[in-house]
Amino acid sequence: MYNLANNLERNATFRPNNIALILQDQKITYQELNQKVNAIADHLSQLNIKPNEKIALSCPNTPEFVIAYYAIQKIGAVVVPLNVMLKGDEVAYHLKDSDAVALISYQGSDAMPIGQFGYEGYTKADFCEHFILIETTPDSQKPTAAHSFNQWLETGRKTFETVYRSAEDSCVILYTSGTTGAAKGAELSQSNMLCNAQACQALTNQKGTDVSIAILPLFHTFGQSLIMNTSILAGSALVLIPRFVPKTVIQQIHEHKVTHLAGVPTMFIGLLAYAEKHPGAYLKEIAQTLKVAISGGASMPVEILKQFEEKLQVPVIEGYGLSESSPVAAFNHLEFERKPGSIGQPLPGVTMKVVDKNGHEVPTGQEGELVIRGHNVMKGYYKKPQETAKTIVDGWLHTGDIVRFDDEGYIYVVDRLKELIISGGYNIYPREVEEVYMKHPSVHLVAVIGVEHPRFGEEVKAFVILKEGHSISEKELIKWSKEQLADYKCPKHLDIVEALPMTATGKILKRMLK
Repeated sequence: MYNLANNLERNATFRPNNIALILQDQKITYQELNQKVNAIADHLSQLNIKPNEKIALSCPNTPEFVIAYYAIQKIGAVVVPLNVMLKGDEVAYHLKDSDAVALISYQGSDAMPIGQFGYEGYTKADFCEHFILIETTPDSQKPTAAHSFNQWLETGRKTFETVYRSAEDSCVILYTSGTTGAAKGAELSQSNMLCNAQACQALTNQKGTDVSIAILPLFHTFGQSLIMNTSILAGSALVLIPRFVPKTVIQQIHEHKVTHLAGVPTMFIGLLAYAEKHPGAYLKEIAQTLKVAISGGASMPVEILKQFEEKLQVPVIEGYGLSESSPVAAFNHLEFERKPGSIGQPLPGVTMKVVDKNGHEVPTGQEGELVIRGHNVMKGYYKKPQETAKTIVDGWLHTGDIVRFDDEGYIYVVDRLKELIISGGYNIYPREVEEVYMKHPSVHLVAVIGVEHPRFGEEVKAFVILKEGHSISEKELIKWSKEQLADYKCPKHLDIVEALPMTATGKILKRMLK
């Protein structure tokens, strides 16, 4: 019997005065954090919410997210983290699909009215009975039907008896980012989440004396497991960044002597661009304290990885995971050879193989779909047995990613199966083209897709963001690519753009480009 919140309670008991959370000038110890969690758990239990019932949570990277998340765990309920960028109808969809009986929502601001959209969604979801508002100012106006999270913190009991759970009991429902279609809820167990946090702690060698920083949204699977849950398990301090701004992140890393940094490739690209523009911005001091940088969520261009390691003098370990695998499934390891361009090797307790379209394993070095089996594989998609049966076959999770193994068991992601471009019978992997363009001195970011062609079926199109202060034409970039790539791989169309559509976690939404 176990509950993820036991990790918090353990550190509150044995390291009560250690710092757990940092937000700007605010610092919260493990004892204080546990007491705040207990206060919210106390009030949630008074709403007669039962174990296994679902509670949605819409909140940016503030202490309230961590408090609410672990309070939901303590009462034996299931957390349904929501993207804070969702509008009313989207919130309603998630509440209905997850059968959430309550929504805890951050109020937000005029520019980002999270609470307004949350309440709108709540009113459209008949099954959802309770709306709890996290007020951002003392004189905040809340809906008459809403409970006050802030008042609960003041009036709730500081002790609470945690509801124990079995290993297979549901812990969270994580909605996929929807980069290739409608969001589905990946249902993850207590065992899924605990084992992943333990694996991440071992992988990054995180200790109670370390300091990690949350630049990824905590509502995202990567942010939860590799950052928040791992920090709480290790008993280390966690610096919260509500909104990713490279200058702010660099300052906070320096001020709090951050040792562990995790993000997606677009974040590393942003930090690298800032570091190149401001070479004196604490970079030498940061290099003395930062122990490891961890990249996941999407494939990192090899050139960016090399430049980041050189600029900040820190090892970058790239890995792989998805919501359906809790999320971490494979990583390069600090104590072994790190191969740029590779996602490393499977975690202990995780098995991977590469299969063809018929499900047969292919020889080493040959490309095919990656399938996963182990402690990290989800229970299934919530209330979607047919979708689950298509994705988990005989215990193997089908990822939809095209990969290959080398002779030492390192895995290389070639591309997404659904993003493969077939032009005139030739297979073209967008990532290969993107990797080439990232080497161009004027290119900041690139996305490659396939567009319809009447004769060849598809052809290649690229969208490019230029580095600040650089100027080059579309024709010149296409011409340059012809010197680097086979003709059939070269973009026939190229648009220079100011921005690319992205998820809140920095993944490029390629379907929005088509």
